[in-house]
Amino acid sequence: MSVKMEVIAIDPDPLAPYAIAPGWRVGDVLFLSGQAAIDESGTIIGAGDIDAQISQTFVNIDKVLAAGGSSRDRIVKVTIYLTDMAHFPQIVDARKKYFSSPYPADTIVEVSALALPELMVEIDVIAAA
Repeated sequence: MSVKMEVIAIDPDPLAPYAIAPGWRVGDVLFLSGQAAIDESGTIIGAGDIDAQISQTFVNIDKVLAAGGSSRDRIVKVTIYLTDMAHFPQIVDARKKYFSSPYPADTIVEVSALALPELMVEIDVIAAA
């Protein structure tokens, strides 16, 4: 038995210039690429403002999830990449704002940099369709 695999397409796609798919749907599971504070025109939102970047990141997550036939309440796993662990309290606040109990499984790691120097946070998710 073969599992159906298809790319999740969004339009406009701010990740296209970087040769990255927004995500993949494999059967009834969605795997999203890391989402960051880049709006649909490719502009970085909230340089220097972690709360603005988290907000835009979730706008992007919601858009890709919807295109894949899912929504935020179907997320089972998040991985958060943070350039400064001093922003951990804002991440905890964001978990409470953007999710409800039972919360998704979560991994957070501090990284020295993200793909673009102004980015402070990137989040990838796994969700059920």
